[in-house]
Amino acid sequence: MKIAIIYNPKTNKYQETLNALVNILKPTGNEVDVFDMDSLKNGFDFAFVIGGDGTILKAARFYSEEETVIMGINTGRLGFLSQAGVSELSKITNAVLNNKIKTENRIMIKTEDYSALNDIVIKGYSNSRTLKFYLKINNKFVCDYVADGLIVATPTGSTAYGLSAGGPVLTPELNALVIVPICPHTLTARPIVIPADEKITITAAEGDLTVITDGIDTGLRKNMVDIQVSDKKAKLAFLEDENFYTVLRNKLHWGVSPVNN
Repeated sequence: MKIAIIYNPKTNKYQETLNALVNILKPTGNEVDVFDMDSLKNGFDFAFVIGGDGTILKAARFYSEEETVIMGINTGRLGFLSQAGVSELSKITNAVLNNKIKTENRIMIKTEDYSALNDIVIKGYSNSRTLKFYLKINNKFVCDYVADGLIVATPTGSTAYGLSAGGPVLTPELNALVIVPICPHTLTARPIVIPADEKITITAAEGDLTVITDGIDTGLRKNMVDIQVSDKKAKLAFLEDENFYTVLRNKLHWGVSPVNN
């Protein structure tokens, strides 16, 4: 098996994690290649990604082109997409080498030549002011929002910026998207969940829009933006005994009663 180890040199303890992972994998007889997140290469069966969610998102977008399976190892902060930390390296490498993992195909979205696994955020050209946005779905007018911006999130991204802005959590298996207004100027503006195969069109009442994919400014500046599901999917690996609800509890402390100290 051809295995890539990708690391983000800007995260804490990446070197310790990298060394430990290389020491585990090298004696197994598999072909192992090591490189940083800014030097991604093609041609691998599996990729371990050392870093935070931003590193995993970048690797997921890149490897969706050839369906390489990736597994995240968290050396960032929350690491919602990461499977494990340095203390669990032996467990996850054994699972990978013995095919004791499950692979999830996560839907992605795109606009023009840019794709996203988490979300596409639309804001006005001047991020410091609100704007009126017109929303169409399948070329049919839905509503207008006066807001700081709009988030279009996948189920994977529903636990990221969309959740912080008041959107719902979608389980990864859902073939759906969620549209969340950012700081809307009316109480009637609410998030909406739609089927993933519908085309979303966002237009600015005046001026141009800024398009941000997975937290990265694309540089696009235009009055109207079309967003739709991508024909590519990210392939994320998880341990067989892990599930989405376990991650919600462990990472976000979802539904955990406050402790009386």
